[in-house]
Amino acid sequence: MGWFIKFIDSSLGKKLVMALTGLFLALFLLEHLGGNLLLLINDGGEAFTTFSEVMASPYNIIIRVIEYGLFILMFYHAVNGVRLWFLNKRSRGQAYESYNPSANSTLFSRTMILSGSIIFIFLVIHLRTFFFPYRLGDAPGSMYEGVIEAFSDPVYSGFYLLALVLLAFHLIHGVQSAFQTLGLNHNKYTPFIKGFGIVFAVVICAGFASIPIYFLFRSMSGGM
Repeated sequence: MGWFIKFIDSSLGKKLVMALTGLFLALFLLEHLGGNLLLLINDGGEAFTTFSEVMASPYNIIIRVIEYGLFILMFYHAVNGVRLWFLNKRSRGQAYESYNPSANSTLFSRTMILSGSIIFIFLVIHLRTFFFPYRLGDAPGSMYEGVIEAFSDPVYSGFYLLALVLLAFHLIHGVQSAFQTLGLNHNKYTPFIKGFGIVFAVVICAGFASIPIYFLFRSMSGGM
């Protein structure tokens, strides 16, 4: 067991864990988007409410285990990302006084720590707005009503959309880097990996963005 802990704590181990946890969280985003898009069905929130009740059921043991696992993975992914950032920064040292970041890295890779930090802050606010009150607390009304109220606020919707832009940046580099860490870094795979990362990020973030935009415009137009 000692060798495993030593490997995980090594530079290579940190990158491998970062890749695996990142890809798992990317798959979760895909599943989460599928559930959230039920909000756009014009049925008074019936489909989304049914979905939410199934997910929130205390008897749904599998979902509870997955949720706890996701919390652990998100926290570990964030902590590991910060450790890698400091490790990479320290490894460059003073030898890189003439280092030109724009020539040696992409904008997406240079903003990973910034985008990740703001996304983490957004997650805390998002969980405080929806998950904890409606899943663990005693919030009045349904989660569908809570979504309408939250996304009718231009400030909250604006912050949500800003976080999605940063999430797109994070995903573009994160997905590409994860596949490369797992060994798919041959030149013939590079164009596909880069293209897949961009398409995945755009689809995920555009899908999530459609929800606050829909409810914000609906509230501004006086629709119910």
